[in-house]
Amino acid sequence: MNGLRTEGLALARAVADAIRTSQLPGTEALICPPATLLAPVGAAIEGTGLALGGQDCSPEAKGAFTGDVSAAMLADLGCRYVIVGHSERRQFRGETDTTVAKKAAAAQAAGLSAIVCVGERGDERARGATQTIVLGQMVGSLPPDLDPTRLVVAYEPVWAIGSGRTPTPAEIAEVHGALRRGLGDRFGSPGFGIRLLYGGSVTTANAAAILAVPAVDGALVGGASLKASDFIGIIRAAA
Repeated sequence: MNGLRTEGLALARAVADAIRTSQLPGTEALICPPATLLAPVGAAIEGTGLALGGQDCSPEAKGAFTGDVSAAMLADLGCRYVIVGHSERRQFRGETDTTVAKKAAAAQAAGLSAIVCVGERGDERARGATQTIVLGQMVGSLPPDLDPTRLVVAYEPVWAIGSGRTPTPAEIAEVHGALRRGLGDRFGSPGFGIRLLYGGSVTTANAAAILAVPAVDGALVGGASLKASDFIGIIRAAA
């Protein structure tokens, strides 16, 4: 919940200009602005190669759900992706794995790719429950008929978000390896093609090291995405 129209458009245009002028083969960049900015930002980045996504969607297709935004509405504005199950939605809005699974299903029904977020709290990591928590969230957050070709999974340890602390590359590799095996168990060989993102205090200083971990396919960037130069630096680190 950051950015009004003027600053949001300036940020999006700066990132889009950098994407358009840089040589970034094989790298896909996505921005997920607040819902109020989706239409103007979508128009500003059209044709630049920068993709558009929503921060959340309703589990319902349409109806009397005042204030909600459906996945079809996001698609209608040009979105290709939507984030579901972000830790802040789980923590502050009480979303359960079942709710997240319904949102992921709604996203795919509308033609969007779902970015399903999972992650453990600090106390859960301290007691050695990281893999149990994260794998349990992932399994519970994927609907039965999910299309693996339109699924992205983001590991975002809750204790790392906005804290300036991150797991070591080895710790990230361990969790991502477990998630990859879990996706393989669920989908067979297609599961090994699903992109796994790391999120949680990703910065220009640590992005290269995190993205160099073999099991990491990209980053889910929070606070650093609010400054164009920082976000562009992270995108370039992925190239």
